[in-house]
Amino acid sequence: MDDSVNNKDGSFPGFDGWKEAEVKIPLPAADSKKKGNEATAPTFTISGLWHRNLVDVIRAAWQEDAALAFHTRPYQYYFKPAPESPPQRVYGEAYTSDAFLEMDAEVRGIPREPDCNLEHIAVPIMLWSDSTHLASFGTASMWPVYLQFASQSKYTRAKPTAFASHHVAYLPALPDTFQEFYREKFNKPPSADTKTHCKRELMHAIWVLLLSDKEFMHAYKHGIVVECADGILRRLFPRLLTYSADYPEKVLLASIKYLGRCPCPRCLVEKEQIPEMGTIRDMKRRERLARVDTAHLQHDVNRAREYMFQNGVPATGASVEGKLSATSRVPTRNAFSLLLLALGINFYLLFVVDLLHEFELGVAKAVITHLIRIMYALAGDTITIFNER
Repeated sequence: MDDSVNNKDGSFPGFDGWKEAEVKIPLPAADSKKKGNEATAPTFTISGLWHRNLVDVIRAAWQEDAALAFHTRPYQYYFKPAPESPPQRVYGEAYTSDAFLEMDAEVRGIPREPDCNLEHIAVPIMLWSDSTHLASFGTASMWPVYLQFASQSKYTRAKPTAFASHHVAYLPALPDTFQEFYREKFNKPPSADTKTHCKRELMHAIWVLLLSDKEFMHAYKHGIVVECADGILRRLFPRLLTYSADYPEKVLLASIKYLGRCPCPRCLVEKEQIPEMGTIRDMKRRERLARVDTAHLQHDVNRAREYMFQNGVPATGASVEGKLSATSRVPTRNAFSLLLLALGINFYLLFVVDLLHEFELGVAKAVITHLIRIMYALAGDTITIFNER
């Protein structure tokens, strides 16, 4: 299985747009005499990043027959239980959400390109990623990134036979050779904090490569002309709507600490305040303390990195923590912040609730498991009654 994953002869066919790339991450010399600056720091190269051009994926998807059912314009959906009842807003599909409506209004307000009268269409992209073990035994694993289009009904996207999930990348992990390389450069092995920092650096180096593609950034600003499945030419503007992942990966993507002082990737609610979840006070606090990306936050990260690379301060050192710990951030330049802040996008809003990992496999499973333990403790036929369904 490992051989299959590492196969370079046909696992990712070139005609489908797959290409291999490598990324480099700078290595901090924590507590070392080999200090300097980030520009002159040793770099470690990670190869094996297989990915596709995002614009190619969008263009191909909107030319498929499935695109005939895409909703090119969002709308508000209402329901009246009875003729005399007031209409009730229905929330169910992404294309009936306020976020999509705002996105559509923004795209339609973009000035037209010279000599172009084509309709402006927002293409809302929903991203997913999840590191997955491929076998119960062994170390073979895969880390896919895939996207879906919110213009398509969730009921269609949920069908495996619809092929609505478009794989765009397979992420490499930090290889075993990293420790040897680090030891060669600094005469000692990397600490656990240094390895954690480098894993964060790898993730965001990959996303910088995926998002900084010139064609994608040009399409984000000016759109791309595509003859859609219905034969009509439209100017499509890709827009990132959501990024769904489990909590450990969401923390990695948001560049915050795992279960830190402010553990949420969307707000600055502190860990001690979590028991108030569900109260009116908690809801107001989340709105008031929502995370907002700013140039000032980027400056703090750059300053913390100067402490690391110029002064040899560890990633969790006092100087670094002094700059970042108040909001549980880490000294990694966030790829989404670097590339999207200038476009007026607050990347923290991308990280939505993941029902599968955060509720169905989390809270709900834990509650049901505990209830079953109580039933066993009660003895009798409680379990038998519970199983009658």
